[in-house]
Amino acid sequence: MNFDYNSTRSHLILAEYGRNVQNMVDYICTISDREERNRLAQVVIDMMGVLNPHLRDVSDFKHKLWDHLYIISDFKIDVDSPYPIPERGQIRQKPETLAYPQKRIRYKHYGRTVEDMISKAIAQPEPEYTERMALSIANFMKMAYLSWNKDSVSDEHIIQDLKELSKGALTLPSDTVLTKLDFKSAPPGSRTKSTSTGPQNSHQKNTGGGKKPMMKKKVGGGSYSNNKNNNNSNYNNNRKKFQ
Repeated sequence: MNFDYNSTRSHLILAEYGRNVQNMVDYICTISDREERNRLAQVVIDMMGVLNPHLRDVSDFKHKLWDHLYIISDFKIDVDSPYPIPERGQIRQKPETLAYPQKRIRYKHYGRTVEDMISKAIAQPEPEYTERMALSIANFMKMAYLSWNKDSVSDEHIIQDLKELSKGALTLPSDTVLTKLDFKSAPPGSRTKSTSTGPQNSHQKNTGGGKKPMMKKKVGGGSYSNNKNNNNSNYNNNRKKFQ
């Protein structure tokens, strides 16, 4: 007895379309009539679109389906595609390796961005623009410093660090007052409710949302005792009628 296991089958190229689609594509490759191949290829394309409806959200999803058809056939299918035939090298092309910066950061609490901004400010030809950039960089450095250290920091310390990082190219007066930048966002779900101080709302608040307060019934000399006496007298009068 022969059993059909997945380990004995051919490699499934695109598993999201299943084994049946791959078998149909392999069958299309064996047909000699070109018109019949084109007709069956269109049927398979429609079926692939039904099996993966999320591709409809992709722009030009028909082009993507035809590319998948060629990939499933291992680029062996010969049909008239409405789109350019993809190349094998383009499909399996690996991305280029990213070049990570290897430069040592002088002060890590300021980050590499501050050093890049200082380099851009030094390269500016206009002195006025360089001074404005130096002040903005110093304010940013103060914010970055306080994000790591919650204690206060003096402006002279920030100005000295700016002078040291720029190697004396960016200097600010010692009496410069830096601005503390705070980037705070409201927590999710927090909303401000409008409150009204009118007499109606205050009355509803005092009485528990406008409901009438429940009053306890008095037992001694109250309505509850009178009702009880009336019920007893009526019961005795009705009893005498049937005696």
